Order: sequence, then structure tokens, then C-alpha cells
Amino acid sequence: MTSYVALLRAVNLGPTRRVAMPRLREVLGERGYGSVRTHLASGNVLLESDLPEAELARQLSKVIEEEFSLDVPVVLRTAGELADVAAADPLGHLVTDPSRYSVTFFPEPLDPERVAAAPEAEGGEYVLRGRELYLWLPDGLINSPMGTWKWDRILGQAGTNRNWNTVTKLVELSR
Repeated sequence: MTSYVALLRAVNLGPTRRVAMPRLREVLGERGYGSVRTHLASGNVLLESDLPEAELARQLSKVIEEEFSLDVPVVLRTAGELADVAAADPLGHLVTDPSRYSVTFFPEPLDPERVAAAPEAEGGEYVLRGRELYLWLPDGLINSPMGTWKWDRILGQAGTNRNWNTVTKLVELSR
């Protein structure tokens, strides 16, 4: 069994697209996934599975659709991959507030041509690497120009974002 961190995209951000984490844990346990845990209500699930990543992501999305009537993309990282993301920390030397430092996780490797064509940083810094966007916004998401950029259009795929505090906690929990 492989330890995975499943990152659910755009759940529990407002009154719609609600996924109750206790119920999700229960359902996933009933479906045979091992060591199911959640962190916060923002769609962070730790579990064990012997399925390959792409199949597991599809199955988890299907379970959420069946149980909660929501189409929720799921981005996965193994515990080791997530630890590598945190260890890389390319902007950590700039960060003064980890709640304003985040990582967007994408399901596929970023297209090198799109990465090369990405605009210059404005109101912060960013690094595109592998399947991640590291984003440092010292003035916060709302007050930074890059916080409003349509990264899915820039990079050609949708991802899901977690602040640095959540990333490091998920690494700790997945060990």
C-alpha cells in the first residue's frame, strides 16, 4: 500500500460545494482505502491504496460525486512526493509569513513552453517546478496582482492550492 495525500479542488470554500470530512472519511473507509484521515475542512485526505495515481484520482472523484453529488477534481501526491515538495522550498528564504506562501499542485507535469511563456512576477515571487507552483505573496492573496492571475489558463491545467502551513502539516501527518 502506498501512502497518498489527496487534495480535493475547490471544496468547502463557501455555502456550495460542501463535502463533510467525517462522512468522507467514513465512505472512503467503507470502500476499502486504508488509514483514512483528513486535515482541516479544505479537502485534504490522507489514505493508503495500492492503486496507481491516475486510477486512484478517478476513483476518489467518482466516490465524491456519488456521495456528495459534486464533480471534484482530485490531485494526488505520495507521502514521499509531498515531502520532496516541502524540502525543495525554493522561496523559503524570502518568506516572512507562511500563511502568504503557498503551493499549487497540478495533476500533470507543467508544459515547459507554458512555463517559459509565464509572465514576470508582480507583487511577489513564484517558481514553477515539476507539477507545482510555489507562490510567495507578501501582501496576501487579495492584495497581490499575482493572486488574481488565472494560473489555470497560464499553465493550461487546473490545480489546487494549499498554504505553506497546510503543506508542512500534511507532510508531518503523512509520515
